[in-house]
Amino acid sequence: MIKPAIQALGASQGRSVEVARQIALVVGASFFVALCARITIPLPFTPVPLTVQNFGVLLVGMLLGSKRGFAALLLYLAEGAIGLPVFNPVGPGGLAQLMGATGGFLLAYPLVAGLTGFVMERGQKSFARAAAAGLLGEVVLFTGGLTWLAVLTHSVSQALRWGLYWFVFAEVIKGMMAAALATRLRRSPEVQA
Repeated sequence: MIKPAIQALGASQGRSVEVARQIALVVGASFFVALCARITIPLPFTPVPLTVQNFGVLLVGMLLGSKRGFAALLLYLAEGAIGLPVFNPVGPGGLAQLMGATGGFLLAYPLVAGLTGFVMERGQKSFARAAAAGLLGEVVLFTGGLTWLAVLTHSVSQALRWGLYWFVFAEVIKGMMAAALATRLRRSPEVQA
């Protein structure tokens, strides 16, 4: 009678440790994106800064998968919405930043991480798959960002000038770097989730 109780207690503790581990991964990923947001270059000709944040979002999605990646970026948005300094330091922060020029990009982050994670969960974890996941994530990111900019400016051409043309080259580099790093880390036994 005591042996089954001890086994049940051990199994319960094992589940608790795993739940705590998953929560720590999600919280840590949201902080990682916040750190990436600190690396920002304001551009004088657009209210949208050049930032490493998008790299962080792609990498989180590729490494954590669809559910945990989505949760991490949803947590990130909640942290920023309540006023924690997690968004890029150029903007006003809080809800004002979510409603400003970069709001569409920010609000797309959970979808971007979820999609890149979903693609990475299917099939072999190759660089080609990671690059495709990054490309699809970037399409979702820019669809959300440019749509919001078009609503704010009442002009699709202005939205493209402010939010696309200056960023394409940098986003390709960020996507490829995230794909290469994710591919390398996913092969590491320490990172297997």
